Amino acid sequence: MSEIVSATLAKEYQENGFAVAERLFDPSEVAELGNAITEILAVPDIGSVAEVEPGDKGMARRIWSPTQQHPAFERAAAHPGLLDHVEALIGPDILFHYSKLHLKAPQVGSVVDWHQDFAYYPHTNTDLVTALVYLDDTTVENSALQVVPGSHRQGLADHYVDGHFRGKVTGANAPDPALAVPIEAPAGSVVFIHCLLLHYSSPNRSDRYRRAFLPAYRAADAFPIHFGPHAGHNEAGVRLLRGAVSDTARVEAGAWRLPLAERPFGSLFQLQEGAHETATAAASTGYATTEASR
Repeated sequence: MSEIVSATLAKEYQENGFAVAERLFDPSEVAELGNAITEILAVPDIGSVAEVEPGDKGMARRIWSPTQQHPAFERAAAHPGLLDHVEALIGPDILFHYSKLHLKAPQVGSVVDWHQDFAYYPHTNTDLVTALVYLDDTTVENSALQVVPGSHRQGLADHYVDGHFRGKVTGANAPDPALAVPIEAPAGSVVFIHCLLLHYSSPNRSDRYRRAFLPAYRAADAFPIHFGPHAGHNEAGVRLLRGAVSDTARVEAGAWRLPLAERPFGSLFQLQEGAHETATAAASTGYATTEASR
């Protein structure tokens, strides 16, 4: 990546809380990841590898830790071009944090309410970034990510409802819908999301899929300050991808409210929908207790 591209990306990220690299993954790489999804889901019980849509739809809406389930996703998370962009945003010492994969099926895909990723996994500093890799051409119609530019500079919003962490920003704390900006981009594009950026996605009302692979990264000197059941298990899979490990935690001033839910939960969807109040956190798969619950 050229110094000009690097500087432009970093400037956009610093100002807006997100930046977009169009077609960072070429069509053959996107096709490989699409084939990997098909292979992962080719099992008798989809619930053993993924979370399914509620009700009788029977469609997968999230694949647990895709980097653990198929080598194509492990390679994609360490893609040199992707890591070049991550380095421009959080520095040269990069740790892989976790991965997930959202599958928004046509006319089905679940809503993701307004939230900030940092609320789920507070760290000593905010040099954490998620790379949302669009695996389909993405528009508002098939649920493009929507964000509030600049919201990452406003600190951590309240994600509590009735005294318990619910992983979403609601009521008077929710952003004005008029401020939402959809991020539309072709397949292979990557949206880099600051951990304090307010974002959400609507249900998929189109006749097309909107699949997105989300590997997350953090600076080597960012250390977790919460080890609840939905966050602490990430540490077993954390690994150095570039640079060097750190023996020093860089600490930002501030107060981070911890994600203390009323009951354990297995995913962002389950928590935001309130399904965790009547279901066990382990859900129907062992991955629910070993995959990042976001």
